[in-house]
Order: sequence, then structure tokens, then C-alpha cells
Amino acid sequence: MSFNISLTAILNELFIINIFLAILLVFFERRNPRNTLTWLMVLLFIPIAGFILYLFLGQDLRKRKLFNLKSEDEAKIIRDNYRQQALLETDSCQFNDPRCHQYTDMIRLHLLSSSSIFTQDNYVEIYNEGHAKFAALLESLNNAKNFILMEYYIIRNDSLGKKVVQILTAKAKEGVEVRLLYDGMGCIRLPQKFFQPLLEAGGQTAVFFPPFIPYINFRLNYRNHRKICVIDGEEAFLGGFNIGNEYLGLSKKFGFWRDLHLKIKGSAVNSLTLRFLLDWRFASKEDVSFEKFFAPKKSCPQGGKAIQIVSSGPDSKWRSIKTGYLKIIASARKHIYIETPYFIPDESIFNALVIASLSGVDVRIIIPNKPDHLFVYWASLSYCGELLEAGIRFFTYKKGFIHSKMITADGFVSSVGTANLDIRSFKINFEVNSFLYSSEIAQQLEEIFMQDMLDSTEITLERYRKRSMLVKTKESVSRLLSPLL
Repeated sequence: MSFNISLTAILNELFIINIFLAILLVFFERRNPRNTLTWLMVLLFIPIAGFILYLFLGQDLRKRKLFNLKSEDEAKIIRDNYRQQALLETDSCQFNDPRCHQYTDMIRLHLLSSSSIFTQDNYVEIYNEGHAKFAALLESLNNAKNFILMEYYIIRNDSLGKKVVQILTAKAKEGVEVRLLYDGMGCIRLPQKFFQPLLEAGGQTAVFFPPFIPYINFRLNYRNHRKICVIDGEEAFLGGFNIGNEYLGLSKKFGFWRDLHLKIKGSAVNSLTLRFLLDWRFASKEDVSFEKFFAPKKSCPQGGKAIQIVSSGPDSKWRSIKTGYLKIIASARKHIYIETPYFIPDESIFNALVIASLSGVDVRIIIPNKPDHLFVYWASLSYCGELLEAGIRFFTYKKGFIHSKMITADGFVSSVGTANLDIRSFKINFEVNSFLYSSEIAQQLEEIFMQDMLDSTEITLERYRKRSMLVKTKESVSRLLSPLL
């Protein structure tokens, strides 16, 4: 009898907690209605597990300012920001490439929403497979003379991960200042002593939101998905590759790994340096001085490419990378080519793609043929039907796994970085992208896209309509949960 009373009391308490959370979601969290309905459904049908999931995955950072800049650092950013803003508003900004005039509003958007300084003196090299990318990265690390700033979401305990740490350790012994920032969840499988040789050599490490040590971290859902490496303030790497053998195509599960990464020289390197230092100061709590890490402003002899570095995350007032994607889609008049491993657009991106296609823009999207996250994969496919009806062409990459995050439009404006075309990248993850204004770069990305199309299978509307009831069920369930994925 007492057992039944206790069980009833527990169930009543869970019911009250669910009611409280429902009220919190509806009246206080100011969420997207679609997300709210999804969480209400989770709390209703799985009250105990739903409550735990909400603690770890559902809390909103409320766009609180996570990165506390010194007043003089913030003033410097604002000063540079408003100086460029004034030039843009008075049409006094001098563009090396006349076509940039067509994208003044996009440049201003990034300047105001993300304090993204517009630079025009950059050299850019594109890597779309792991061997070339890591050969270039390891060479640059070996050539470092002053400092190395490295920030990655995933570092594996394998031959490539150990090789990188070995080089960083050797450079630290030479007197090079080495700082390595890694994500707590992305590197959760690393042994505790993995970075010990680097630390003993004088290098420094910091972890972004450690998940469990010394306590359970209820910000578990907010991950630093950025991949940045800056060497001596002279060159920087940015893109989709993490550090591990699978990114060299050595995984039996995925095989060949297609991705996109950039090496940048020029003034845009300072923007990536600033991004790293802000992340480092937040994660390490170190009041690091910025000035010694910034190279004097000088043009790259091989440069001439216009770039803005755009960051976004749950601490941002504006979802700057998403609005940049929206602006590219809305501005396109001829074509839009997109590659993304996870395609879960929110309503604004979905509608923008439909409008572009119905307006006569050639929209093509490449997604993986094999999943690394099943629910995300089925949710991605669920969006294909309506978009196919609007005239958008979808392709599934069959040569291996495609992980690149790229959008290019009209042979001039492009974006390459860490953000996927999904809700998690737009709202939950800390991301960083380059927005590039260059016919030459756009042409290179288009050539890569066209080759990837040849290595893909097109999803036609006829083929999509013939999918089985089981596939339809998987898509429907995953689509319903997509705001939480």
C-alpha cells in the first residue's frame, strides 16, 4: 500500500514539474512556436526522460553575453566597425573589385551584425580533401616562429591527432607560444594525459564547456564547433575538417571524406586571431593581452581577395551566419550551389530557397548518401519533397561522406566555414564562416561542386515519391524532432 502511495506521489510530482516546464516554455522562454510544441510533446509523452533531456538540451542561454571584453578592446572593435560603416553609408568605401558594389548591403549586414571587418588584400587556397589540407597545416605548424593558436571541435586519439600534438610540443620546446582550445564534448573520448607532453613543454590548453568534470554541465548542448588555426598572425586555416584519421579518408565506415577548408593570408587573419582570443579568454578565464598576436596590417603579395569573417553562437544578438546565408539566397539571380552534411533548414531558410527557385534561380543542393547521424539524415531527406516540387535539385554524394559547408551564388559571392545548413548551427553551436567576394574563388568552388555532382546520385521527384512506407515513417518522426537535433 505504501509503495503505491509513494509511486503516486512521485508521478504527481513529475506531473507538476512538467506543468511548470510547460509554463516556462510557453510564457518565458520566447522560443520559436515550432520548438515549443516539440518540447511540449516530449514532456507529455516521456515525462521523466523528457525532463532530463530538457535540463541538458532545452535550456536557452537567453542570448546572454558570454564573452566579456575589456572596455578598450571593445572600443577598438566598435571604432573599426563604425569607421567602415560610415564609409559604406556615404559610398566612400573603395572596392578593388567593382562587382563588390552590388553586395554593399551584404557587407554592411555583416559589419553591423557581427562586427565583421571587410578586408580586400587576402590570398586564399582551397582544400577539398584531407591529405592536402593536413600536409599544408603540418607544414605551417612546423614553420611557426612566434605563436600557434589552434581551436578545434574534435581531436582524435589516433595517428593524426598524436602527430599534431607532437609538432605542437616540439614548437613549444623551441619557445613558440602554443595555445590549443578544444571542445569538451567533441573531445570527450580523449584520455586525460593526451595533452600532457604539450603542457610539460610549456604549451597551454583550454577546454570549452567541459561536459562532466567537476560537475554535470547543463550547458552540454552548447558546443564550440569552430575549427581555426592561426600561425604567427601571418596565415590561418578555417573550414570543416577536424583532426583525426577519418578526415584523411581512413574510416572503414565512411571511406573517402569530402570537405572544404581554406588557408588565408592577409588582413582577414587578424579577424580569425580575434575570434580565437575571445574564445580562449572565455574558456580559460585568462585575461590575455591581444596586441602581441596581431600582425601589422600589410597586404599579402599574392592577395586581392575580399573577405569578411563572420561568427555566431547562442551568445550572439543576431544569428549572423544564418542571415548571411539568407542574404546570399535572396540576392541570387542565376544560381545557388550548396553543400552541407546536415540539411535541416528553419522556416526562413526553407522559404527563401523556395522563393529563389520559383523565381527562376537554379538551386542545387548536395547532401550525404550515407548518414553519420540517423535522425539528422532522415530529417534532411524529409525536406526534399516540397523543395523538389519547387524545382530545387537534390543530390546525394556516393563517393564517400561529404562534410563540406559551402554556398556559392552567381559566380561571385560564397561562404565556407564551420556552419551547417541546420538549426543547430544557426542557434546552438558556436560557429565561424568566411564570406568571400571573388569571381576566382567562386569559380573554383563551382568546379568542385560540379565534380561532386558527378560523384552523386540525383533525387528526382519521381524517385522520391516511390520511397517505402518505412522510409516515410522514419522521415516523419525525424522531421518532428528536427528542432531538437
